[in-house]
Amino acid sequence: MADLSARDVERAEFAFSIYDTEGTNVIDAVDLGNVLRALNLNPTNATIEKLGGTKKKGEKKLKLDEFLPIFSQVKKDKDQGCYEDFLECLKLYDKSENGTMLAAELSHTLLTLGERLTDQECDTVLKDCMDPEDDDGFIPYAPFLRRMCDKAAEGAGDDDNE
Repeated sequence: MADLSARDVERAEFAFSIYDTEGTNVIDAVDLGNVLRALNLNPTNATIEKLGGTKKKGEKKLKLDEFLPIFSQVKKDKDQGCYEDFLECLKLYDKSENGTMLAAELSHTLLTLGERLTDQECDTVLKDCMDPEDDDGFIPYAPFLRRMCDKAAEGAGDDDNE
């Protein structure tokens, strides 16, 4: 791949190998998003599906040489969020402009906007990433977001419970 550096290819091969459960240089397309997220990218579910990702295990397989162009494309894609983008969104809920928002609003946002989380996913994210609410129900949102982004990057491969 001319547009990927040798280091990028090496990183991609390593991340790909983690999801190559049979050691055949092939991954299940259901893991495409996980591999990309393990490479510190944040593609949307719609992008993953458009690029060949599937929702069910066993529907499709991807070879490494099929994955590298996908990695290259997503790496160049500017339509993915990062910590700073998400932080700007949460500032909209910071009515006092003091770095806090209502925990209930955060929960509502995760459940109803964008790529919605399920109740169980929302509970898990809040339990793992949110500081305790203050007496008025507010939480600092920047530390929550940092923990969530860090956990997403490190834990992209923890979805093997199917």
